[in-house]
Amino acid sequence: MIYQPEDRAIHDDLVRSFRNYGERARSISELIMGVGKYFLGFPYVSHTLEREGRETLVINLREFDCFTFVENVVVLAGLISKGKSHFMSYAAQLKKIRYRRGISKGYSSRLHYFSDWLYDNEKKGIVIDVTRRAGGEPFREYFNFMTRHREDYPALSMEKSYRDMMAIEKRLSGRLLHHIPKAALGKLGDAVENGDLIAITTGIEGLDVIHVGLAVRLRKGIHLLHASEVEKKVVISDVTLHQYLSRRKMMTGIMVGRAIPAYQNDGNPSSA
Repeated sequence: MIYQPEDRAIHDDLVRSFRNYGERARSISELIMGVGKYFLGFPYVSHTLEREGRETLVINLREFDCFTFVENVVVLAGLISKGKSHFMSYAAQLKKIRYRRGISKGYSSRLHYFSDWLYDNEKKGIVIDVTRRAGGEPFREYFNFMTRHREDYPALSMEKSYRDMMAIEKRLSGRLLHHIPKAALGKLGDAVENGDLIAITTGIEGLDVIHVGLAVRLRKGIHLLHASEVEKKVVISDVTLHQYLSRRKMMTGIMVGRAIPAYQNDGNPSSA
């Protein structure tokens, strides 16, 4: 496990800030919104988990990419809802949510592709994919982005990691996925709720999702609470989700995940 003293200090401060919040919160989505907004203004840094050498759990609450922002918020909100405040409880739950079946067995066991992250954490009882019920349409993706861009991922310089990742991509390519096309986002109605996980699908070859964040319902519609590469920090978008996607050609639609209250099944892979 790799972390800095500041990571533990941030964790402890957040837990203190929400000490009684879990009891008052009406839903897990309210906690997700509260925890997500706690991190407003925190810096964006890309590829926060990529490093050479042996795969290990990286904890970084000082800075986020879009993926680590979402997974940390889900973990922290879930633990707060259960009254768990110990840093080691947080580390253990982060490991469960980040790795396939919650077990770290090298680089390829990390859930790199967001649709795979959503699929695996639904089996653990942590989140549920609500895309289809929200009007999602089926699509398939031939996954190969990571192995095609091997030079961008230091761990893939190892031949075993590269072969293992190719096998993972082949397996993922057989799954039927769903997304809501961006042309339909103006008609979502109440299908997307505050605190839902928004994964933006893409037309980039070999890749399922290009960006992730949290849904925030404001007066003019759904906005995105996310670690923004453009603004270099965690922000709430100043445009609606529909407008955000409409301005970006390579964004094709969204997948929608929803956290399950109080981690039913306690995120235990063996109960999936």
